Amino acid sequence: MAGRRVECLWKHHVMEQLKQRDRVQCQAFEEIIHQYNRLLERSDLQVVFSERLQTEKYEHQNRHDLSPGVEGSRSDSLQQEMAQMRIKHQEELTELHKKRGELAQSVIELNNQIQQKDKEIQSNEAKMQEYQHQISHLEGECRDLRNSLADLERANQTLRDEYDALQITFSALEEKLRKTTEDNQELVTRWMAEKAQEANKLNAENEKDTRRRQAKLQKDLADAAKEPLPIEPDDDIEVLSEDAGKATGETSPSRQTSRTPSRRASQPPPAGLLDSISNIFGRRSVNSFGSSPESAEVPSACADVRVPSTALHIFDAHDGEVNAVRFSPGSRLLATGGMDRRVKLWEVVSGRCEPKGALTGSNAGITSIEFDSAGSYLLAASNDFASRIWTVDDFRLRHTLTGHSGKVLSARFLLDYTRIVSGSYDRTLKLWDLRSKVCMKTVFAGSSCNDIVCTEQCVMSGHFDKKIRFWDIRSESIVHELELLGRVTSLDLNHDRTELLSCSRDDLVKIIDLRSNAVRQTFNAQGFKCGSDFTRVTFSPDGSYVAAGSADGVLYIWNVLTGKLDKTLDNGHSSAINSVSWSPSGVYVASVGKGNKAVLWSDM
Repeated sequence: MAGRRVECLWKHHVMEQLKQRDRVQCQAFEEIIHQYNRLLERSDLQVVFSERLQTEKYEHQNRHDLSPGVEGSRSDSLQQEMAQMRIKHQEELTELHKKRGELAQSVIELNNQIQQKDKEIQSNEAKMQEYQHQISHLEGECRDLRNSLADLERANQTLRDEYDALQITFSALEEKLRKTTEDNQELVTRWMAEKAQEANKLNAENEKDTRRRQAKLQKDLADAAKEPLPIEPDDDIEVLSEDAGKATGETSPSRQTSRTPSRRASQPPPAGLLDSISNIFGRRSVNSFGSSPESAEVPSACADVRVPSTALHIFDAHDGEVNAVRFSPGSRLLATGGMDRRVKLWEVVSGRCEPKGALTGSNAGITSIEFDSAGSYLLAASNDFASRIWTVDDFRLRHTLTGHSGKVLSARFLLDYTRIVSGSYDRTLKLWDLRSKVCMKTVFAGSSCNDIVCTEQCVMSGHFDKKIRFWDIRSESIVHELELLGRVTSLDLNHDRTELLSCSRDDLVKIIDLRSNAVRQTFNAQGFKCGSDFTRVTFSPDGSYVAAGSADGVLYIWNVLTGKLDKTLDNGHSSAINSVSWSPSGVYVASVGKGNKAVLWSDM
């Protein structure tokens, strides 16, 4: 309708312009044409009048010929009149011819003007046709634009409807999330209260049991003091004699010293939540082979830990950045993982790393490496959303664990070695059963998990949101959270699993006492800077030293006992150090960095 209305308007406008031009041009020539028509009429009258005079003259002559005598006088008068009339007519005819010439000149000029006007009309018509063509073209473009506008309006309306629907869905999901969060918070509060009650009950029972044992021990010691036995003196008799001396009121330095540890052992564990965490760390179950997993996993403290002082061997480990390094339990093999999608095994011989083989099968870069306690299997996490297990002897890929929706940044064996925990960039932790090769549990952590360490029933994870979370595997819940000042990049446990080592992007390395669940020591140094979100640090085998690599390629070693920086080694790497591993024998330290180099350190 709008198009037809516009078309009618411009047509009406053109017609009005033509009528206006016709009126203006006709009005200019209307008087001339009228005078010309009058002259033509007068000329016609003169011609008729002349013919009429000729006719009368001819008749009069005929009559004169017929009667010359009778009408002689009349003919003279008539001739005089005719002469006068002829003169008059001649004058009028001359005047008419003169006017006719003027009018003819005017007609010629008017014809010239008409021709010019015709040319102008033709030019205007050509312009009109051109303008008409442009109007047609513009009308087509307008139709196309109107169609495009209509399509855009329909698409916009569709998008608006979809946005409204998504907004409604989002509001519903947000409300559901809020309710779920409230329910979860309520459940966590109730669970924490129940755990606190259980811990208090357990503490009360422990105190009662301790008092009963002390009373029984005092009674037995009193009985033994009353009835001395004639046997060889040894450690047990020495304890009895000391307690007998206590009963008789005697004291000595040796007795005082011997009683001190026994008092510490008899002290009850801390109450509340910290006690439940300590129970998780301390509880051990017997595996299928009849031995404790702790005895299988945790080696005795190494007595010959050497603080490295020189780079024994610098070698090209991978074709690109190297992300992970780990010694085997026997310190005979060194494993490295890089962005070239391979795990390489190196045999440590006389202070050098000789290539032994490569483990392939990953589709992306390796992020973390771990051996089992026997050194028979190697677990590696990678950026292709999977974790893999190889056998070290034949380099064969045994298991591929897929299920994460983001790159896997860390994977660890649990202490029974039939289960694996993996942490991913998708903010989840997954528990895998190697016997059934399935994911047993998935826990949403709320933040990207950068590193993991495990005890038998507790998993400690370091996250991008600056928090260390302690998880109870049995209940899939957070036992405790500890927030640091920077993003957590690395976690490590000491040999007896009582202290947790952490590194964060605030350039601080901290030791956390798992019995009190508090930061016990903090290490930093001028020039030390954490190079990435995945920088790995390590304890020495006896827990006396801490080794960490800096963004400037310098290896820093702190003494845990003194809390001071022991050494800095800067003659190995030219780029940031990504990971450090201390050999279980205490002799070697290996480090890898953003370049393709790996360095073997020692004090030799």
